[in-house]
Order: sequence, then C-alpha cells, then structure tokens
Amino acid sequence: MANPLVGIFRVKELRERIFYTVLLLLVFRLGAVLPIPGINVQALNNFFRSQQDSGNAIVDYLNFFAGGAFSNFSVFMLGIMPYISMSIIMQLLIIVFPSLKKLSQEEGGRKKIQSYQRMGTVAVCIVQSFAITQYARAIAREVDNFFTIPNFWFFTVLTILTVTTGTMFLMWLGEQITKRGIGNGVSLLIFAGIVARLPQAVYELGQQVVRGEQNVVFVTVVVLMFAAVIALVVFEQQGQRKISVHYAKRIVGRRMYGSQNTYIPFKINPSGVIPVIFASSILTFPLQLVETFGSNIPWLGAVSRVLTPRGPLYNILYVVLIIFFAYFYTQVSLNPVEIAKNIRENGGSIPGIRTERIEEYLTKILNRIILPGSLYLALIAVIPTVIQILFKFPSSISYLMGGTSLLILVGVDLDTMSQVESLLKMHHHDGLTKRGRLKGRNL
Repeated sequence: MANPLVGIFRVKELRERIFYTVLLLLVFRLGAVLPIPGINVQALNNFFRSQQDSGNAIVDYLNFFAGGAFSNFSVFMLGIMPYISMSIIMQLLIIVFPSLKKLSQEEGGRKKIQSYQRMGTVAVCIVQSFAITQYARAIAREVDNFFTIPNFWFFTVLTILTVTTGTMFLMWLGEQITKRGIGNGVSLLIFAGIVARLPQAVYELGQQVVRGEQNVVFVTVVVLMFAAVIALVVFEQQGQRKISVHYAKRIVGRRMYGSQNTYIPFKINPSGVIPVIFASSILTFPLQLVETFGSNIPWLGAVSRVLTPRGPLYNILYVVLIIFFAYFYTQVSLNPVEIAKNIRENGGSIPGIRTERIEEYLTKILNRIILPGSLYLALIAVIPTVIQILFKFPSSISYLMGGTSLLILVGVDLDTMSQVESLLKMHHHDGLTKRGRLKGRNL
C-alpha cells in the first residue's frame, strides 16, 4: 500500500476510470489508421513515400496535429482541431454579442452554447472535408489508380460524411473520457496522437545517425536542450503569484464567521497551453485550404510558398496570435471585474489596496504576468523551426522535440497526475508525490 502505483490499481473507482480511458484511446488510435472508403491505400503510401525526400512542411504540420491520421487519409484525419477551432469562434462571439454572453450566464444556457458549438463544428468539418476531397483529386493526377470509386462526386459526398462523422465521434469520445475516465478528454486525444508518433520519430533519428546523415554531437545537444526545456516548462507551469485576501467577521443568519486570511493564486502562465493550441488551429485551417487549392490557383500557390511553417511570415503570425490569445483567454477565464466583485460581496480586502481599486490592482498584476508568460509560450512554440533550420532535423522529429507538442505533453501529464492524486487522497491513499503539491493544468 506504500507504493502509490500499486494504490492506483487497488482503488476500484480509479482502476475503472483508467481502464476506460485506455480503451477509448485505443479506439481513437484504431480509427487513425482506418482509411476512408474509395482510397487505394497502396497508391497512397507510394505517394507519401515519394514525398519524404522532398518534404512537404504543410502536410507534415497537418499530419502532426492529426496524430498521423492525415497522411493515412483515415476517418479521423481532421482530428479534434475543428472542435477546438469552433470553441475559439464561440468564445469570440460570446464577447462580441451581449445576448450570447447573457445566455452563457443563465441556468441551462451553457448547454445551448455547447449545442451551437457542436453545430458549428459540423459546418467546419464539412468545409475542411470538402477541401480534403480536392487534395485527393490533386494526388490522383500524380498517382495512377488512386481512387477505387470511379464517380468522383460520389466519393466527395462519401468522404464528407465519413470524415465529419469521424470528427464528431472523436468529440463524443473526448466528452466520455472527461465524464467517465481520467483527465480532460479532448486534451488526452491530442496527447495520444503526439505520443503515438514518438517511437517512429526516434527510430528515424536513429537511422539517420547510423547512415551518417546526422551528427551525433548535434543530436546530443538537441536531446539535452529537449530535457532542459521540459524542466523549464514544468517549473513555469507550477509557478504562481499569490495575492493575499483578508475577510472580516460577518454574520450569516444566526452564525458568526470569523476573519479569514487566504490568497488568490495567479499562475505565471494563467492561460496554460491554450494560446498555442488556439493559434495553431487558426493557422491550420488556411494552410489546409492553401495546400488543397494551391496547385490550381496561382496566387494561392504563392501564398503556400510564403505561409510555410518554416517561413518567417508564418512564425511571426504564430507569435502574434499566441500573445493575443494569451491576453484574450486570461481575460475570459480570470476576469478581474468578477474577482473584485466577489471579494467585495464577501467582505474581503487586499492589504494596502483600497476596496474601490481592487479591480485596477488585479488587472495590473495580470498584465504583468501575461506578457512574460505569452513570450515564454511563443519561445517554446518556435523551437521546432529553430531545430529544423540550425540542425537540419526532419519535421517529424522537430515537431516532437519542442513547441506545441512539448507544452501539450507536459500540461496534460500534470493535469492527469493531479486528478489521479486527488482520487488517491480521497480514498485515503498516498499521492503520487511525497508532498502532494501537484497542480494540474487543464487544456
């Protein structure tokens, strides 16, 4: 019983939750290799094998976020990104339209917002799946016998239905994991896609070292850099700024509540990895359209060359969007107006700050925290590009050794471990750490 790993499987509720989560993740990985109807798998593999030498940064980027499902033309080739993109749009609409904001604050209004979000996800999936059919048509011009269905329009309708259904099924899987499993379901689906690509990436790197294509010294430097960045990410994710709050004595009914001293924990990076995911999903959609229609429309082809993930324009946009979403999401999740209102209504005060200036003080603290936190996220996010340019690493390895993947891996791992620790302590077991100070980060 002293071993927390043994305790995990001794607690029935936790054991069932873990097995349920693993089962659904296996279903997700099975769907990632199950091709959509009408595609000649052998011809598809030959095409992407021929593209390995020349490299296609946009396809590698889309394939990374789909967990390898994009190059397989699988039923889950869009992954969960359409749902995340629609989440961003819905958050923006709630801020822009007061009626939606009022609806989200009403009882039962949150369910209506979620239903609108699901319907919007279907619309995004239809547009992106249609773009996929055009991309398949472009591949068919270069590969013989690519389609097994002679009628292209029938293939288009079938693909739209299949891929859209696959994404909606993934969304349902994520909700079931969150409800009945362990951890955040949508985050774990992205996590599983990244982890599934690690063995292949390590194998490719080892083969390049054996063939002499990669310098052992460079590989060692990058691995040490990778370990240092992981330590930095963990340290930053756990850091927080504590704002002291004092509550005076008050009478509620016939009971008197004594004074209480507590604090508001502001994370050094309040928005977590969400700005990086939001920025990536915003850029993924135009990249997919450019990749699909770029060969047919000249000006889109020029955009494709300029907006490559390794190019300066893409990385500048990436950094700007990360900083923007860091401020945006923090204001949504940690609204200083609401926090100040709650403090005043409960008879609280911040030492040295006038009651009417609490909102201004909290806003000032948040702004000081968000800027270095967003710059830190942007720095981590561009690491794959730096590795590709300086050390000539292939994109399949670079994307996994830094940037979004690293932030997601660390963030989801901390969040899942914190939930496991909470369940263990609830059943009077020791936690995963001696001091029990794990703080999770929900994606």
